[in-house]
Amino acid sequence: MRENLFELEPEFPASFTGGTETEVENGSGMPLAARLRPRSLDEYVGQRHLLEPGRLLRRAIDADRFSSIILSGPPGTGKTSLAEVIARMTDSEFIRLSGVTSSVADVRREIAAAVKRRRSSGRRTILFIDEIHRFSRSQQDSLLPDVENGNVRLIGATTHNPHFYVVGALLSRSLVFRLEPLSQEEIRTLLHRAADDERSFPGRKVELEPQAADFLATACEGDARRALNALEVAALTTDPDDAGVTRVTLTEAEASIQQKMIVYGDDGHYDTASAFIKSMRGSDPDAAVYYLAKMLHAGEDIRFIARRLTIFAAEDVGNADPRALELCTAAMQAVEMIGLPEAKLILAQATTYCATAPKSNASYAALEAAATDVEQERVQPIPVRLRDAHYAGAKAEGIGKDYLYPHDYPGGFVPQEYLSVDKRYYEPKEIGYEARIRERVDYWRALRDFVREEKRDGKA
Repeated sequence: MRENLFELEPEFPASFTGGTETEVENGSGMPLAARLRPRSLDEYVGQRHLLEPGRLLRRAIDADRFSSIILSGPPGTGKTSLAEVIARMTDSEFIRLSGVTSSVADVRREIAAAVKRRRSSGRRTILFIDEIHRFSRSQQDSLLPDVENGNVRLIGATTHNPHFYVVGALLSRSLVFRLEPLSQEEIRTLLHRAADDERSFPGRKVELEPQAADFLATACEGDARRALNALEVAALTTDPDDAGVTRVTLTEAEASIQQKMIVYGDDGHYDTASAFIKSMRGSDPDAAVYYLAKMLHAGEDIRFIARRLTIFAAEDVGNADPRALELCTAAMQAVEMIGLPEAKLILAQATTYCATAPKSNASYAALEAAATDVEQERVQPIPVRLRDAHYAGAKAEGIGKDYLYPHDYPGGFVPQEYLSVDKRYYEPKEIGYEARIRERVDYWRALRDFVREEKRDGKA
C-alpha cells in the first residue's frame, strides 16, 4: 500500500560541501556551462522550433498550463536549462533529481515537500528528473498519481527516444518535445556571449577570436555544454597579455578540445542507418557515402553495415541488377575476414554500387502481396499434378498425373497452371536487367492465358 505522502517530512542536507564558501556564492566552483544557464527565454539560445511565439511549448509556458513535459534530445541541447527557465517563468520551486542516482523514496520525499509547500505558501513545484529513461517502469508508474492530482509538475529529460523508454501512461499525460543540436551560428552566439558575460570569468577580461569561435562551433557538433567547457579550458590555461586580456585564438581553441565527437546513441544508430538506406534507395551516392563515413567514424559495427547493404541489394535493387546481391554478399564475407581499416574500402564499393544501380522492389512487393493472401484468405490447395509423386501408391491416387515436364518442350517452357487460382504477384519493372525479365514473363503469361482461354472455350 502506498505511503501517505502528506505525513512524510522532507529531509535536506545539513551542509553544503561542494566548494569553498566564496565559490558557492559566486558559482565559480561550477563549470562554465552551469554558471551561464539562461535566466529567461531571452537569454536562451536555440530550439526556436519550440520556443518561437505561437509554438505549442511557448504557449504552454506563457499560459502556465501544463502538468507534465518530456524533453528529449542529444547532450548539450539545453534540456536542463529550459526546465529551469520554465520554473522561473511560472514562479515554481525547481527540484532536480537524477534517474541514475535517485530512488522512489527520494521522489516521494520531494513530492511530500511539494505538497507541504503548496499548502503553506501556495507555490507550486516543478520536479525535474534528468535521464528519466533510467527509471524503471515501476519507478515511472509511481509518478502518475501525483502528476495527475497536481502535487507536482513533472519535467523529464532524456537523451533517448521517449517513445521507447518512457511508459505509455506517462507519455499520454505529457507534452513531448524533441530538442535539436544547436546550429553553428547559435553556438557562436553562445560563445561570444559567454566571453562577455561577467559571470564567466570573474576578474578576467576574455576575448574570443572569430576563427576560434568558428572552430569550436564546428567541433562541438551542436553540443553547447561541450563548446562552453572548451572555451573555459582555453581561457583558464591562457596567460593574459600585457594589457591584461586573455585572448583565445584558434591555437588555444584547438588545444582545448579533444577529437571531434559524433552524437551516436540509440537514436543516432537507427536514424543514420535509415538515412543511409534511403540515400541509396534515392540513388544518391554522395549522401550514402557521407552516412557510411559517419557510421564508421562513430564506431558502428562493420558487420551491421554489411548486413544492411546485403538486405538492401535484395529489397531495393532486386532483379534490376542481380549482381548487387552477389557483390554485397561478397562484401559481407570480405569485411568479416579482413576487418578494419581496409574493410572501409569494401563497404564503400558496395555502397556506391548499390546507390547507382537500377532499382526495383518488385520481388519484395510480390512476396508481401502473396504473404497477405496466405494470411488473410483461404490457403489454395496444391494442384494434383504438382504434388510429390515419389512414393508407392502415388500413381494409383492420380498424384502427378498430367504434369508436363518443361524440359521436354522447346525453349524449356510449356503452358500449364501452377496455382489453383489466377493470381499475379510478381510484376517486373521495365528497368535494368528486370526489363528483360519482364519480356519473358509477359510472353509466358500470354501463352498461359491463351491456353486458359482455349480450355474455357472447349478447344483444348
